Amino acid sequence: MKHFKTLSAYFDYMRLPRPEHPMLSVMFATGDSTLPCPRQSSPPITHDCYTISFKKIVTGDLNYGRTKYDFTNGAMVFMAPRQVLQWDNSVVFEQKGFSINFHEDFLKGTELAHQIKKYGFFSYSANEALHLSPKEESQIEPIVKNIEIEYHNNQDAFSKEIIISQLSTLLKYANRFYERQFINRKELSNDLLEQFNQQLDTYFESGLLEEKGIPSIEQIAHKMLVSQRYLSDTLKKETGKTTTEHLHLYLIDEAKNILLKPNKSIAEVAYELGFEYPQYFSRLFKKKEGISPTEYREKYKMN
Repeated sequence: MKHFKTLSAYFDYMRLPRPEHPMLSVMFATGDSTLPCPRQSSPPITHDCYTISFKKIVTGDLNYGRTKYDFTNGAMVFMAPRQVLQWDNSVVFEQKGFSINFHEDFLKGTELAHQIKKYGFFSYSANEALHLSPKEESQIEPIVKNIEIEYHNNQDAFSKEIIISQLSTLLKYANRFYERQFINRKELSNDLLEQFNQQLDTYFESGLLEEKGIPSIEQIAHKMLVSQRYLSDTLKKETGKTTTEHLHLYLIDEAKNILLKPNKSIAEVAYELGFEYPQYFSRLFKKKEGISPTEYREKYKMN
């Protein structure tokens, strides 16, 4: 797999105009102007750059990480360094919008270098692009325009600081708009929780809990074709509980059923639920229920 360590090498491969800055490129097309089109197809590649783009692709699938980007008009997408990219000639590139590409080293020594790692949307699965409303577009465009102006200006002692500041503002707005998208997608959030529990049902019923132990959140998210980060953020926003809390709630609920079977010891219940150490199961159960598994059994056992 090809890996591009510099922005220039990546752009050469993409058949795009060479960036004016060795670590930064800004392309912005409005009105009668157009964006340059990259190569029509590519096998899997990786690079060391961040990408923030808007309205660049309107049809076709772009493989990003383990999933596909499903683009529509108004979609804003965020790509992180070293994610695997792949696309074929079914992808149709739009000529309007913007694309900001910068090498991860461009942020070194700045506060944004730390902040950017906290923005989950750089690691969301691709079908969770940010869909902007017209009002949100109008808020984003002036920020990108300011970045473009500084990019084309003669570089001075203030240029990088101003660009970093504008990038930080852009990402803060994106974070706000993703929050809005989470709220507006209540139905999707509920569907995700249902899928999450269905995956656990399948895992439990197949005997894999006892055989292979408790699955990781990453394993469950992979089965659901979403990223771990997106699954966690969505469920936390909608339900107030983390994915780990939902996993624990599922295990405790199953434990209650098994505990009422008199032929099972507490240790056997723990092992059946994938716990390597019965003591950990007992501590978790008491933390969630306020009583120990033994006390629960005594309280609710059949007369």
